[in-house]
Amino acid sequence: MTDKSPARGGRRKAPVSVLIPTLNEIANIRSCIESVSFADEVVIVDSRSTDGTIEEARRLGAKVVQFDWNGQFPKKKNWALENIQWENDWILILDADERITPRLAREIERIVTTSTRKGYYINRRFMFMGKWLRHCGYYPSWNLRLLRKGAGRYERLEDLGDTGSGDNEVHEHVVLDVGESNSTVGWCKHDMLHYAYPDIATWVEKHNRYSNWEAALLRRGSKRGESIDARISGNPLQSKRWIKKMAGHLPFRPTLRFIYHYIIKSGWRDGYTGLVFCRLLAWYEFVSIAKAEEMRRRDQLKKSPRK
Repeated sequence: MTDKSPARGGRRKAPVSVLIPTLNEIANIRSCIESVSFADEVVIVDSRSTDGTIEEARRLGAKVVQFDWNGQFPKKKNWALENIQWENDWILILDADERITPRLAREIERIVTTSTRKGYYINRRFMFMGKWLRHCGYYPSWNLRLLRKGAGRYERLEDLGDTGSGDNEVHEHVVLDVGESNSTVGWCKHDMLHYAYPDIATWVEKHNRYSNWEAALLRRGSKRGESIDARISGNPLQSKRWIKKMAGHLPFRPTLRFIYHYIIKSGWRDGYTGLVFCRLLAWYEFVSIAKAEEMRRRDQLKKSPRK
């Protein structure tokens, strides 16, 4: 392992490696890297960015590795976890539109030097239209983002090939190889910030792509592969998966999704921002269903004998 370089103020940097997947993230990359200045290794896994992301990342001291996806499993983060020669025993996974707060940074510094656990969940504050969504079912939003090298990988929900939704894991979550228990997993006290969508147009553009993935799953009718169990009495992620699985069998799903997020999960308490967000979620549900039906009809036409 290399010697740790000093951080600002003469402090030694924490023995943690940061993985940041990117594709044309010039608007985010500087703030993201600066938020992890406490870490002694930052690795950008890039998909041939053309907007200056690579140059800016290198200027800020990050390493850059290029990833060329072949349309099959694994996608970017899993590939990085398995193929990069990480310098440290702890890896922090961070998207370019996420930020580590100073309090969380200090907590991570303590964890990677004292903890015997295999991984840690970090809660996210989802920012939308310049406001933190405290409700809508988007807070708390726990993700296992800090883990020991080789201790886990992102689940394989389905081998759908290239659906046009991108080469980076979006819906998948990290699964530890040793399983989860009170002795293997911890929960960070402080939150990270998630600036996913600077405007509504960006939200719609991304979710139009994500809906291709959702539609492919709906057409397939099941989720195979290495996945987190859906259990009503499990952890927050397992419970969320169970609700989504049960909802998949109900009629009027776009309307029900709006009711769930806006009324049951108190989206109305986020004011106008909550109303817009919940309406968009219902739209996303509708588009996913419509695309799935479109795919099924195309499949039927291909199977039908030509006259």
